[in-house]
Amino acid sequence: MNLRANRVGEQMKKELGDIIGRKIKDPRIGFVTVTDVQVTGDLQQAKVFISVLGDEEQRENTLKGLAKAKGFIRSEIGQRIRLRKTPEIIFEFDESIEYGNRIESLLHQIHNEEKSKEDRNEE
Repeated sequence: MNLRANRVGEQMKKELGDIIGRKIKDPRIGFVTVTDVQVTGDLQQAKVFISVLGDEEQRENTLKGLAKAKGFIRSEIGQRIRLRKTPEIIFEFDESIEYGNRIESLLHQIHNEEKSKEDRNEE
């Protein structure tokens, strides 16, 4: 990925956090964190990775709300970032956070099981 695409991605990440957090009033959109923005080298597309607080239904509703607001979000980005053409935005869930949480809970579970085995062996 080139340096310019990286810079645009970082700038978009900052602006998107503000736009989604403050400008969009759709009740379907829950608590969203923009975790990463990957912009293609030609600056035509931006894949926006998000994490949403809540259950599966809340996640899906948030994605629907963001999809509906995509035009507005894109025009806001266009006003805030000086580019000839504002990248097409694609929203995706950041599965890495969930994956990390799952690993953490499994490690915690293993640790507790080993500790209870040690406790039983001491008796």
